[in-house]
Amino acid sequence: MTAEVDSEARRRRAWGTTLLRALVLVATFLALTAFSIALAKVTLTPSPASEEFVRSNLRPGRSLRQYAEDYTFLAACKQAGGNLLLGVPFGILLPILVPRRLRMLRMVALTVTVMVVIELVQGALIPGRAFDIDDAILNTSGALLGYLLAGRRISRRYHLLAERTTRPEAAPEPKPKRKVAPKSAPTSRTKPELASKTRSKAKPRSKPSSRTKATPVSKVKPKSKSKSRSRATTDRGGSGLVASGRALFGRLLTRDR
Repeated sequence: MTAEVDSEARRRRAWGTTLLRALVLVATFLALTAFSIALAKVTLTPSPASEEFVRSNLRPGRSLRQYAEDYTFLAACKQAGGNLLLGVPFGILLPILVPRRLRMLRMVALTVTVMVVIELVQGALIPGRAFDIDDAILNTSGALLGYLLAGRRISRRYHLLAERTTRPEAAPEPKPKRKVAPKSAPTSRTKPELASKTRSKAKPRSKPSSRTKATPVSKVKPKSKSKSRSRATTDRGGSGLVASGRALFGRLLTRDR
């Protein structure tokens, strides 16, 4: 029962993530379409009044220098800031539609391609408009700014959600059974018997009595064997001389009587 409930919950999650992914894709596509229409109205509408003043620019930084020198501060901010804001939606929406690998490089390449094509159409077909390389640079910078601020996080979450739906879910592996070690049979010996055996094995240590004092044993150096032998021979010789003298003295006494 638990396995069936888990499988049903996984299916519901998969359907929910798939539906969310589809909604994000549809919303991104609609937003990109609306932005393309607004971009076309802003950049591809003719302006006959400025036809005499507008000239094409192929040198990077030339228009920016002109904004700083000839325009007022508000007019320069309007021109440069408008071109930056036109590129921000590309940095937010394109990373969702392109693959995850090298998404920033792909987003930059697509933005540069679209902006260069728009600038070429302006210079070739639209009166009062001209090709300006600085506008393409500002649009690409705005796309990078939008990617760093919000597009990277949004695209990362979307691609992680897409990986969850496409990745096959692995079946849960059965848990290995633990081997229970057999219990050892209880011994017939009781605890008191074991304690008595351990006590009998331990040898009692004899404590020295406080009454008896250890008498110092004088170490006697053993005499050499040659000295003892010489003394024994002298003792024997002296006793023999004494005995012979006594015998002679006794004989002399008996003769005189």
